Amino acid sequence: MRWPLIVSGALAAALAATAPMLVATRSVGQTVAAAQGDSLRAPSSFADIKDARARSVALFTEAGKVIESPRCMNFHPATERPTQTEQMRPHIPLVVRGPDGFGAEGGLRCGTCHHAENFDPAGVPGNPEWHLAPAEMAWQGKSLAQICVQIKDRDRNGGKDMAALVKHMAEDSLVGWGWKPGGNRKPAPGTQAEFGALIKAWAESGAYCPS
Repeated sequence: MRWPLIVSGALAAALAATAPMLVATRSVGQTVAAAQGDSLRAPSSFADIKDARARSVALFTEAGKVIESPRCMNFHPATERPTQTEQMRPHIPLVVRGPDGFGAEGGLRCGTCHHAENFDPAGVPGNPEWHLAPAEMAWQGKSLAQICVQIKDRDRNGGKDMAALVKHMAEDSLVGWGWKPGGNRKPAPGTQAEFGALIKAWAESGAYCPS
């Protein structure tokens, strides 16, 4: 897509305020790390764990490498303000989740800067569904065990049953952005298919959570 040559005053101000943060994410030290995410073990590699509960916990712990990565955590902030970069710094410019997760109504919406795809010349990430998770899905500041319980709670996961949860993790486009974040951002570990396979195996093994 083409970046517009003429932008609104609000967008120009937002991009100007964001520029220092974008430059910071493009430091030389991050360039190599961004080229490849860490690997994920396949579900079959846990087959030698005979205890079903222990195997289930091990599968979720492996999937937790993705869940606890900045690529996911930045979308699940503990406050109304999103975070960004590997250090999960408060978003610049200051924006908030808003009632629908797409930004404040009558204010700076996510789509003002984040378009349908990454715009690497300006370091601005993008996806057609760019938005934050609802407040009840906040992950930051929680242990992996707490996140696991939260993920299974239909009152806090958007009403998803286990099948819908597996489908979301394995196929959702915005979740998938975590493996193609553009610029010099480090992708989430493994691939979305590998992550989805781990979540599916976890669900089929009883969906037990770490203690």
